[in-house]
Amino acid sequence: MTETLNVPELRDLLTGADHVDIKTAEADLTLDEFLAGMVGGDQGPLLRLLFRARGVLARALRLQHQNIPFESKVRPDEISYTPGTKIWIFTVVDGEPDRFLLMEAADTHLSGCLAVTVEPGRTARHRFQVATIVAYRHWTGPLYFNLIRPFHHLVVAAMVRRAARYTP
Repeated sequence: MTETLNVPELRDLLTGADHVDIKTAEADLTLDEFLAGMVGGDQGPLLRLLFRARGVLARALRLQHQNIPFESKVRPDEISYTPGTKIWIFTVVDGEPDRFLLMEAADTHLSGCLAVTVEPGRTARHRFQVATIVAYRHWTGPLYFNLIRPFHHLVVAAMVRRAARYTP
């Protein structure tokens, strides 16, 4: 990994992680608007197909499988930084408005954190980092994640692109 998170409080998450991926984007948005763009609205047919395939894989590996809401009506003013709050399929772990939000989707086989940070730009455009941080909890974790890894990159990249195009 050549890039690191721009929020020092989150750097410790990288220690001991089994997988880290950071994607960046620039946009003329607040952190709340960027987050609403990532998790709000219709997730689209590709994501629906990939999550259905994930369901089949999860059942085959006897993992927990939750129903994914494909149409999330999250608005910027509904983004919460309170630990324990649900945002789409994630649970808020930590956050600070206008700086970062750390969310987690945990299962018996792995823990997946999504950290979204913002760094003010010199103009109205801000630099956003979206980090996926995975820690395996069971032998099925690496098996599962290595099977979905190529698709995971596509899904997160698409969510970041969609967020950067969000219109408040």
